[in-house]
Amino acid sequence: MPGFLSPEDAVRLHQALATEKLWLRSTMSGRQNVDIPVEAINGMRPEQQAGLMAASHDEAAAVLGQPGSLHYMFDTVRIDTAIVRGDWVNPVYNAFYRFLNGPEFLGFIRDLTGTNEARYVDARATRFLPGHYLTEHDDYQPGRARLFAYVLNLTPHWRSDWGGLLNFIDEDGHLAEAYAPRMNALNLFSVPQNHSVSFVTPFATAPRYSITGWIRADEPSPSKD
Repeated sequence: MPGFLSPEDAVRLHQALATEKLWLRSTMSGRQNVDIPVEAINGMRPEQQAGLMAASHDEAAAVLGQPGSLHYMFDTVRIDTAIVRGDWVNPVYNAFYRFLNGPEFLGFIRDLTGTNEARYVDARATRFLPGHYLTEHDDYQPGRARLFAYVLNLTPHWRSDWGGLLNFIDEDGHLAEAYAPRMNALNLFSVPQNHSVSFVTPFATAPRYSITGWIRADEPSPSKD
């Protein structure tokens, strides 16, 4: 859905992401999520930073093809978690989160999808840099009533040559569709559905920004989200 927000609101969100200082490097270690403050990574020596990325790539290579082989590396700000817990978040993020959980957007989702189950929308900011990736998965998690996934793309300029594409994979393992992160375009798809974000190439010259999450049939919980 191109032109999802007004141009002014899309630019406002992009500027918030581009100036964000509290990114967490989200990756996996031994099948567990690990969040590392990017500020701490930036304080490492270059060889240490390269070693962290190489370790993530090596682990992704080792688990691919195994059951539950999801692996990833990208930067995130967990907007919904902070708001549910009462922590401070950028007012621009807060306003967008309130919009997602307001009657206009939830009503739009119910009309578009034909389901009346949509009750809550979570949200996290993401930033993909060179070397970042998200391997094939379907978003299903027991105990979380995810109905649909969404990605609001907030990158003003992106080339498909840079990777970072939202890929949809069919039952035969073929690439059925792929979408470049067009500025202010909303991608919306049902859960479960196999998809990935392709590896961002070393020669990408801009970050891939988005706000993403799930439209759910349950309510938020500070202990769960």
